[in-house]
Parts: sequence; C-alpha cells; structure tokens
Amino acid sequence: MGKPCPMPLLMLKKALKNSSGHSLLLKSSDPHSQQDVSRYCQIHQLDFQLSKISESEFHYLIES
Repeated sequence: MGKPCPMPLLMLKKALKNSSGHSLLLKSSDPHSQQDVSRYCQIHQLDFQLSKISESEFHYLIES
C-alpha cells in the first residue's frame, strides 16, 4: 500500500521467489496495479483473484 507502480509488481516478483507453493496476498493502492499484476499473472500462468476494496485499495490473492 502507498507504493506507485511498478513497486507492487516488483514486490510480488520478490515474494514469489521465496514462497513456492503458497498463496500470497498483495495489497495495492495504485489503480494501475490492476493491469500490471493481472498481466504478469497471466503471462506466468499464476491463478489470481482481484478484489477491489475501494477506489484506492486493491487486493490480489495469488496462487504460486
């Protein structure tokens, strides 16, 4: 939260390296993260679920 893109995506990449086989919850306040994180997950064939909590809060549940 509070970090502009591409920081949420970079933090996700780092977390994925350390959490093979686990679920991750990424929280972002940047609306551009919707496109960046979704595209990244699709390219890397990761299952994810996006929840829009408010206009400035997005949660991504990612299965690695």
